[in-house]
Amino acid sequence: MSIIANPILPGFHPDPSILRVNDDYYIATSTFEWFPGVAFHHSRDLIQWRQLPSPLNRSSQLDMIGDIDSGGVWAPCLSYAHGRFHLIYTDVKSRRGAFKDTHNYLVSAERIEGPWSEPVHLNSSGFDPSLFHDDDGSSWLLNMIWDFRKGRNAFAGIALQRYDIERQRLTGPVHNIFRGTPLGVTEAPHLYRRNGYYYLVTAEGGTGYGHAMTVARSRQLTGPYEVDPTNPVLTSNPDAADQLQKAGHGSLVETSGGEWYCAHLCARPVVAGRCMLGRETALQRCAWTEDDWLRIEGGPYPSHRVAGPDLDWQAPLAEPDRDTFESPCLHRYWQSLRRPFDDTWLSLTERPGCLRLKGGESMQSTHRQSLLARRLTHLEVEVETRLSFHPNHFQQMAGLILYYDTKDYIYLRVTRDETLGRCLGIIVSRHGVYDEPLTSDFPLVDGDVRLMARLEREWLRFFYAQGVPDRDGDGIDWQPIGDPLDISHLCDDDPDYIRFTGTFVGLCAQDLSGAGLAADFHEFDYRPEQSR
Repeated sequence: MSIIANPILPGFHPDPSILRVNDDYYIATSTFEWFPGVAFHHSRDLIQWRQLPSPLNRSSQLDMIGDIDSGGVWAPCLSYAHGRFHLIYTDVKSRRGAFKDTHNYLVSAERIEGPWSEPVHLNSSGFDPSLFHDDDGSSWLLNMIWDFRKGRNAFAGIALQRYDIERQRLTGPVHNIFRGTPLGVTEAPHLYRRNGYYYLVTAEGGTGYGHAMTVARSRQLTGPYEVDPTNPVLTSNPDAADQLQKAGHGSLVETSGGEWYCAHLCARPVVAGRCMLGRETALQRCAWTEDDWLRIEGGPYPSHRVAGPDLDWQAPLAEPDRDTFESPCLHRYWQSLRRPFDDTWLSLTERPGCLRLKGGESMQSTHRQSLLARRLTHLEVEVETRLSFHPNHFQQMAGLILYYDTKDYIYLRVTRDETLGRCLGIIVSRHGVYDEPLTSDFPLVDGDVRLMARLEREWLRFFYAQGVPDRDGDGIDWQPIGDPLDISHLCDDDPDYIRFTGTFVGLCAQDLSGAGLAADFHEFDYRPEQSR
């Protein structure tokens, strides 16, 4: 029997929308302020997944300059009808306080690889939109309704409105078809039709440790919807430390052999309830009762290991974790903050064999940072790069960064000091409080400098080396810099305000003078413990 090992998409991959088209399975997940927008993964066996090109790869589809932390793309929904793929997503512009500015868009394509169309604006009445295609050929938009008024339930229900695919616009009345269960925070609607019922799957309980997936059904599309008497169908046991936590936000798929699975988000706390890898994607096997209710096998709590479907095994096709930047295209796991890859700030050709980053704005900017990063997907890992960089003054920096958002990051950077000359130091931002933990930066000799980060769960240690190693890569004289750092604050679980992304590790360059001084990175090596 094949086994699905959860999470199937480790690291920051929240809000999964799963879809089958013939023998192909696809998952779309949220990317928030990271560009390109929406992560796609493909499988034929539900066990091995490979990343596909992201659909939102140009600013005309997704303009996130200035988007807030944990804004941008929320909860995409991927569907297929009338010979085309349809992708719905929210671009969140504000979320603090009473109001949320949440613009919902639709793009489409004949092939999953694209090209994807320009976006159609649908509405802005709430977030977590999805598109349901009924058996009669009609299509329907769903989203949660945000009610900002005093004394009201902000999560005011699930809106349903017909979408005219030919004319590309919403039409007819808006129906509030479901106001939720006592769990509250009703969001993330998905509709399915089976055995004469419409099944409405929603997320409830908030995205933290009380997160859950609930199910209701109706014989009529517009309701009324009967709540499953055993709800929640899926949730986590917060008292079981080794269990997948925060389970919820589910999406269903039926295999070609009639087996059912639920893709859902989850998280794995590292220390003190903090989930440094962010919210991840898992799969649970499902079954239907004799009276047509959905059940998670072994549920309602999620399992780490799940029986796989009766499908042909697919060989893994993962991209290499080491990037030498010799290809004219970036690996698909690379992402930037808020802006597209273009030669105004990034180049793979100006110095062949190097990634050139032209110094941008600071780490707290929500506009034009020059930062290229990949998801942290392991808690035991070494990350290494070699840097050519010759700053002229302290406002110019470049190096290796572990980044959660504008308030929380750890940065090993090269800069210049008036006394020390070119030097190496560490910057820490913890909940927005800036610090330089070293008593003094370390002066550097001329030439390239190697930078390495070694992570052991919540503990990070930086190293550096100068000089040229021998042909076999040995002889690198790694020197520790600074004491081990507790980086568990790089997590969703902010003490003041909930966040939604995950930790990234990558390369960046800043030039706060505005001159755009370039930094050249010769390689990027991500080495999980099991591969060393």
